[in-house]
Amino acid sequence: MRKSVVGVIANSHQVEKRIPVQMAGERNLRAIAEVADALPLVIASLPDVIDIGALLEVVDGVLLTGGRANVHPTRYGAEPHPSYEPYDEKRDEVALSLIDACVARGLPIFGVCRGLQEMNVAFGGTLHPEIRELPSRMNHRMPRLENGDIHPDPLVVFADRHDVRLTPDGTFATLLGCETIRVNSLHGQGILEPGERVVIEGIAEDGTFEAIRIADAPGFALGVQWHAEYDPQRNPINRALFQAFGAAIAAHGKAR
Repeated sequence: MRKSVVGVIANSHQVEKRIPVQMAGERNLRAIAEVADALPLVIASLPDVIDIGALLEVVDGVLLTGGRANVHPTRYGAEPHPSYEPYDEKRDEVALSLIDACVARGLPIFGVCRGLQEMNVAFGGTLHPEIRELPSRMNHRMPRLENGDIHPDPLVVFADRHDVRLTPDGTFATLLGCETIRVNSLHGQGILEPGERVVIEGIAEDGTFEAIRIADAPGFALGVQWHAEYDPQRNPINRALFQAFGAAIAAHGKAR
């Protein structure tokens, strides 16, 4: 029996500051393999290498992962600034093309952190490169030590930090069986203005948009601002999301 295949988008990276590589975090791969029950296939974020049409003939779904780089501001009509670097323009190009193609074909797509932001931009929405700079917003970035270093304990870094209110009777509330959840927070950039087909279904305590769906998408098309891939093996909220993604993937593969 054929196993469902999920394309997991990679980020551009340099080993030893000189060797270019394409990188996908293992937690993303394990979430797909262990919770969504599918085979993860890393997608190179290289526009001159990847063939979107050929890729979508192979995969049954796409996971848009998080990443350290911000979406380039020119993608949503803003000016770039050195303080908001780094950028990953090659991933921008691949991800935005993938989103358009997946939604049009009804291929299941799940955006996590940067992936949610890319989904918003793909449908004409805008981002703020540092959401904590907006009035009354909290610092959504990962915890750091007093000297500025990232906290060494992943249990602290990925701890649940704020509530998210879900739209009553919406897709997320129905899927998760509740209207308030508590999530981790490891992002600087966030949604400023939702895109044309982007429906906001989850809002943090400070007003930050945390969960979206794409209106009238013929297949699974959801995004979350938190890192759901961190602990779906034991976190019931994140497990339910990846299981639902897995079910959509399996259904698409069976129909194919």
